[in-house]
Amino acid sequence: MIGMSNAPQEQANAAGEVADAVRGNWVDRYAPAATRPYLRLSRADRPIGTWLLLLPCWWGLFLAIAANPATATWYDGWIFAGCAIGAFLMRGAGCTWNDITDREFDGAVARTASRPIPSGQVSVKGAVIWMAVQALLAFGILLTFNVPAILLGIASLVLVCIYPFAKRVTWWPQVFLGLAFNWGALLAWTAHTGSLSLAPVLLYLGGIAWTLFYDTIYAHQDREDDALIGIKSTARLFGDKTRLWLRGFLILTVLFIGAGVLVALVPGGNVFALLLAFVGVWAMGWHLSWQLLRLDINDGALCLRLFRSNRDAGLIPVLFFAAATLV
Repeated sequence: MIGMSNAPQEQANAAGEVADAVRGNWVDRYAPAATRPYLRLSRADRPIGTWLLLLPCWWGLFLAIAANPATATWYDGWIFAGCAIGAFLMRGAGCTWNDITDREFDGAVARTASRPIPSGQVSVKGAVIWMAVQALLAFGILLTFNVPAILLGIASLVLVCIYPFAKRVTWWPQVFLGLAFNWGALLAWTAHTGSLSLAPVLLYLGGIAWTLFYDTIYAHQDREDDALIGIKSTARLFGDKTRLWLRGFLILTVLFIGAGVLVALVPGGNVFALLLAFVGVWAMGWHLSWQLLRLDINDGALCLRLFRSNRDAGLIPVLFFAAATLV
């Protein structure tokens, strides 16, 4: 609730730590003091967002290789690493932009009031400069990919810019987050193959459904505060029917990603690769089902833990798609 506080949060704020960061994270423990406010602004102390941005990239890359293993080269190792570095930088730039636009809202919510801008650790001007530095570094990495992938990367900036404003005008801001966060499935596939096709588009749609699943859980932490300050979300929209909606998003996630696997791998005729990839999709679905069984939308701490567990959920297809490239 707005205005509520507790001793751990007050201690965190006094040290400059962000209230919803994991205690003892590497930024708070090891980063030079002068860099900590900017790293917190980039959410480097909360790496789950980087994982959620990165994992669809790796889905696209490994499924593209599994579809035609003969096209694999050492350059794919750079695509793998470049996506990881780029995800870290662009997630940081995106979060900085989000905090610049949301600074008044963040200051009114207990969980976000300790973020660097509303807490006074970083000025708006400093945040703009920091955002530009991260974006330019990410653009340098993007330029190492082929032209179609570069164009896709540039196009994604439109979604990044729009997202912070979505929650002010629509009950479905999680859709806009999904559009932005899963763009990497399209980009990484294109970086390997040189063109788009139906398979990565299906992965992309599955990723959007997955984002609706995990970010609705995340948004339930702020449901009451959001209602007081007029912020919209699927958590507020669904309310007590959240579990039913999440079950639907779970099914769509599995169906779309599974369809992407079919479209990508059936033409190659490699049954073992197809089975491996399907096991990965099936196992991801079971992980989401486990989250749904545990969910209590009135327990904010549990919602945060379940949200963070989606790193493991998204890694499962990565591992099985990677194995499918080796068959």
